[in-house]
Amino acid sequence: MNMSINIGIAEADRKQIAQGLSHLLADSYTLYLKTHNYHWNVTGPQFTTLHALFEQQYTELALAVDEIAERIRTLGEPAPGSYRAFSQLTRIEEETGVPTATQMVRNLVTDNETVVRTARELLPVADGADDQPTVDLLVNRMQVHEKTAWMLRSLLESEA
Repeated sequence: MNMSINIGIAEADRKQIAQGLSHLLADSYTLYLKTHNYHWNVTGPQFTTLHALFEQQYTELALAVDEIAERIRTLGEPAPGSYRAFSQLTRIEEETGVPTATQMVRNLVTDNETVVRTARELLPVADGADDQPTVDLLVNRMQVHEKTAWMLRSLLESEA
């Protein structure tokens, strides 16, 4: 027996927010996978620094994807959970090669900024529906990814 959801957010709004969160989940999971890949495959003079930094970033993302998926479920919608679904929902390009350490950093700057934009696009929808828990989640994700992009860009400044 399915119980109706009565949390003060209209069903149509819940569905729209959950769809937006599904895009955020796909972006975040794809970024998690790419960052983990880079952690495994980074080489060069910055190996120790980048290996540790990438581990910190993918560990944070592993927790984030769970939080995003659980918010989708709280809104009464199924969370996507397959590579196929993620590949259809994400704006982040999958990594199929092994780029240089510098290119890895550049790619992750771009990808973290993509996640910020995905969250930012959903923010007014969640805010308009008075969905403060989703607004809080989105603001937190934007803060994390903006800071991550800044930290990664800082690694490239000597090369500018």
